Amino acid sequence: MCGIFAIHGVENPASYRARAIACSKKLRHRGPDWSGCYVGKEAILIHERLAIVGVDTGAQPLFSEDGRLILAVNGEIYNHLALRASLGSDVKFKTHSDCEPILSLYKKHDKDLCNLLDGMFSFVLLDESVTPTRIIAARDPIGITTLYQGWSSKKPGAVYFASELKAIVDECDKIISFPPGHVFDSRDNSTTRYFQPSWWNGDLDGANAVIPTQPTNLELLRTRLEDAVRKRLMSEVPYGVLLSGGLDSSLIASIAARETEKVARAQFEIRQKKLQETISGPPTPTPGFIDEETTLVSWPQLHSFSIGLENSPDLLAARKAAHFLGTVHHEYTFTVQEGLDAIPEVIYHLETFDVTTVRASTPMYLLSRKIKAMGVKMVLSGEGSDEIFGGYLYFHAAPDANSFHQECVRRVKNLHTSDCLRANKSTMAWGLEARVPFLDKEFLEAAMNVNPEDKMFSKNKSQELDADGRPKMEKYIIRKAFDCAPDGKPYLPRSILWRQKEQFSDGVGYSWIDGMKDQAATTVSDEAFAQRAERWPDSTPDTKEAYYIREIFDGMFSLCLFPSEAAASTAIRWIPRGDWGCSSDPSGRSVSIHNAAYEEEA
Repeated sequence: MCGIFAIHGVENPASYRARAIACSKKLRHRGPDWSGCYVGKEAILIHERLAIVGVDTGAQPLFSEDGRLILAVNGEIYNHLALRASLGSDVKFKTHSDCEPILSLYKKHDKDLCNLLDGMFSFVLLDESVTPTRIIAARDPIGITTLYQGWSSKKPGAVYFASELKAIVDECDKIISFPPGHVFDSRDNSTTRYFQPSWWNGDLDGANAVIPTQPTNLELLRTRLEDAVRKRLMSEVPYGVLLSGGLDSSLIASIAARETEKVARAQFEIRQKKLQETISGPPTPTPGFIDEETTLVSWPQLHSFSIGLENSPDLLAARKAAHFLGTVHHEYTFTVQEGLDAIPEVIYHLETFDVTTVRASTPMYLLSRKIKAMGVKMVLSGEGSDEIFGGYLYFHAAPDANSFHQECVRRVKNLHTSDCLRANKSTMAWGLEARVPFLDKEFLEAAMNVNPEDKMFSKNKSQELDADGRPKMEKYIIRKAFDCAPDGKPYLPRSILWRQKEQFSDGVGYSWIDGMKDQAATTVSDEAFAQRAERWPDSTPDTKEAYYIREIFDGMFSLCLFPSEAAASTAIRWIPRGDWGCSSDPSGRSVSIHNAAYEEEA
């Protein structure tokens, strides 16, 4: 992933170049490898690059052969080789960038090209072959990448786009988080949804609800997730996996470890081939040819990374999973005070005041710095599984299967406001790219069309066991899908595969959340808290911790040329279902079955 900034519909854009570069510079942590700027007839496109694929030739903005189409992309297009092949041999490519096929797809399919892309992306494409010039902008189906759109009353007719809020917060008095799965077209100023999967209307109420009835296909779930991990290993730089020791990250790590073994074998064959060429001479080169061998990573042994307070649940579980998988494991600890010291920086990068996101992002932010210092640019992560399978512990309170499924769909649709935002911004703060296999389009199509009765679970004394003696706990079907041993080797040890769900902010150490609450209690006075509704009539903080976070957020974005409501309007709070009798505190420990489960184990 990278950082992009664009403005379209501005007179004399050359005079705005220095200002635009200053705006884009606020994104340079996302793309520290190179910066590119294009000034057109009435537009400016700027790209801050993190080089992972097409390292030597993929600098952006990218240009069509005639120079009249200009493209800036943040993200990765996993099916770029298939797209290149589908375009035919008459299409010539200038680079090995996975994003370059978008230019030719636009010529052939116009903005319908978005449905052909398999990846995570936000892009802005400028077409100067038409008058007036045209710009289209799009965001990936779930919102794994971040994108904001803004308008300024001082520049009527102009539209802004940026990967992060901070790049346009001083320029615009109206800002939105660009909706995932949509494409904007300046030709008619329309924003339309291109992503329309079969499960999309599952959150509708009444007769309009689309509730799946298909029984679970465990083999399909397993193979789709394996495919999703495999395609996300596309990289020309060292990569690793985030490993908390929970189910989701451990499954991704297990699959990645198996695939990395294949990469190691492939690299050995390449070295043997090159050795042979030193004896017999190289084969005749094929100009412009690119295949999967050219994107094999140069660090063939899988590295895993975990973080937590000393002796935290996640560190202990991750150590066990890493030993079983044979990864080169890197374990880091932090103190509560180190986490508290980082909170202002975390909020600056997150651009949200959501309590859950800040809690979970702080350890991830600290870990990302350590990972980047090792020279790693890309990691796989396990976001999305809890939303897809109803893995949060409060889901046990769902009144029926329909309600369970509707909540799953709502959570998946809103991932861009919480877990995707966290995974993207807390890692990209240090120029580290996180890829999330659970949010693969094909995997979603399989997992979101499962009969929700198969996903429901109960806890404690009412918990059922299957025929193999496995507990029908949260995320049962994905656990069961990998409760096997291809080639005689299990994917995970049973203690990890059937480990109870922990919120990431809980798993790194329970005293982390307690420390945040204590800090807020000593910082926010009772008098100030009593007047919170007067200060923030919208999204009013309901705890001192929320007040503390919101006050820091406002401090970050209050020195702009407009009221901070423009920035605050893009933030969404993550809250469990109060109408299901759940606590508003998002910590898993606030759900009664969490403590009960551990009491039973004791």
